[in-house]
Amino acid sequence: MTLNRRLGPQTLSRVRAAMVSGALAVAMTACAAPDPLPSWNDTQTKRDIVAFVESVSDEASTDFVPEAERIATFDNDGCLWAEQPAYFQLLFAMDRAKALAPNHPEWADQEPFKSAIAGDLKAVAAQGVPALMELVMATHAGMTADEFAGSVMLWLASERHPTLDRPYTELIYAPQLELLDYLSDHGFKVFIVSGGGADFVRVWSQNVYGIPPERVVGSRIKAKYDVVDGIPTIVKLPEVDLIDDKEGKPVGIHQHIGRRPIFAGGNSDGDLAMFEYTAAGDGPRFCLLVHHTDADREWAYDRESHVGKLDKALDAAEEQGWAVVDMARDWNVVFAPVAATAE
Repeated sequence: MTLNRRLGPQTLSRVRAAMVSGALAVAMTACAAPDPLPSWNDTQTKRDIVAFVESVSDEASTDFVPEAERIATFDNDGCLWAEQPAYFQLLFAMDRAKALAPNHPEWADQEPFKSAIAGDLKAVAAQGVPALMELVMATHAGMTADEFAGSVMLWLASERHPTLDRPYTELIYAPQLELLDYLSDHGFKVFIVSGGGADFVRVWSQNVYGIPPERVVGSRIKAKYDVVDGIPTIVKLPEVDLIDDKEGKPVGIHQHIGRRPIFAGGNSDGDLAMFEYTAAGDGPRFCLLVHHTDADREWAYDRESHVGKLDKALDAAEEQGWAVVDMARDWNVVFAPVAATAE
């Protein structure tokens, strides 16, 4: 018995229309582009990101921004990878102090080296920024740029996080990796703007983030050109050149990039000036503040934290309407499931 004989003309018409509609829905679903941000839950934060990116990259949009002006800047520590219980570069500097200690007997009674050699992280951190800079300069300077890069690569390949027992380059945020790719796919030029050392991040940024070393802006010590064993090279000096944190971030952006970003990502008060600088430009702007709220999968901290303190920037985000990532709510995955390497 055929369909025509079982159903009347009007019913048949409705059935056929439903079949066509269903087939189109299936086809559209099959042809739909995959979610570019699958590690992000479908919250307002994700929707706001997508709406902004799509609008500034659509030539038919009133918010269209030419590709040359689509600059995005991201902090590194606490924004792209973890930062607890201490900035990873500080842990690297402490390990370097231990390795160099036999050549510096004076460090046995001299701070911050004494605490660093003893592995007393709290004592080192308690001595403040000047002491940390002294530690970094003493353990980073005196090498050629290639020697320093080699020491960073060796450390990343051999050391593990003190509490999570994972390689440091496995502690990258999966949602942020997706966001970096999503922005790049829409014509953004993405830069890392870190309070950490530019030379430290440049060693592994390409392999881990897909961001080449020339797009890394960070704190730096001075350097000089020299010929070492007949080879022209760069030697790192024990003098500060730029602290790329707080008010130093817009300065680093201006000096290195030469364009004001239209998208900025960060997680602490150290990023507030970068957000203000970004938001002050003409046209559409987007500031994304990562709030660490997930004590189960990572850490929960903000206003009172000794690392990645988020106080003034959190208030400013509410006042200015900047997007705030609630890590526990907005991310269905925290750390990237596939280990990245620093080869």
